[in-house]
Amino acid sequence: MRTTTLYLTALLAVAPAVLSAQDSTSSARVNATLDAALEAGIPVSLLERKVAEGRAKGVPMERIAIAVEKRLEALTTARGALVDAGLASTTEGELSVAADAVQAGVSATALATIGSTAPQERRAVAIAVLAELVAAGQASSQALARVQEALTNGPEALANLRVGAGAAGGAGAGVGVGQGGVQVDAAGGASVDLGGRRN
Repeated sequence: MRTTTLYLTALLAVAPAVLSAQDSTSSARVNATLDAALEAGIPVSLLERKVAEGRAKGVPMERIAIAVEKRLEALTTARGALVDAGLASTTEGELSVAADAVQAGVSATALATIGSTAPQERRAVAIAVLAELVAAGQASSQALARVQEALTNGPEALANLRVGAGAAGGAGAGVGVGQGGVQVDAAGGASVDLGGRRN
């Protein structure tokens, strides 16, 4: 019994140092990810929000580091797809919605197709609806065909398509349906110069 007590006491004494070392390593990973984003031309603010959200919710730093690394990967893929679509610039909000789509499972090809064919004023909504359809279980190609068809039939068709997908869950793309149809919180934020693909 005494040996067990001594072992637990020693373990409790060492635990804070181990946790501190893990936090330090995780913080270094987050900083490295932010540096990589800066180098790739990805707005760092889109990742800093992820860090702030995690900290506000009391998420361990190791999980925050993993989430930020995955988000940068999605943002980089989204940026590449928008470049492939021929876009020279976008907004931070639209890039964020495109990254949400990537994380929902939308293929880069489908994202690039919507980026190049959707009217600018409806592009973010089209991407968000595409993400919702894929998150609900449709293949990217099938979801893309449905979104493109809805785009030819006007904003109401796109809103109705989103409402049908919304019942099955969403991709977290910041999409909402109000009296005016689908709204996406994607217009805000600074302009992002996409330029060309950066390696």
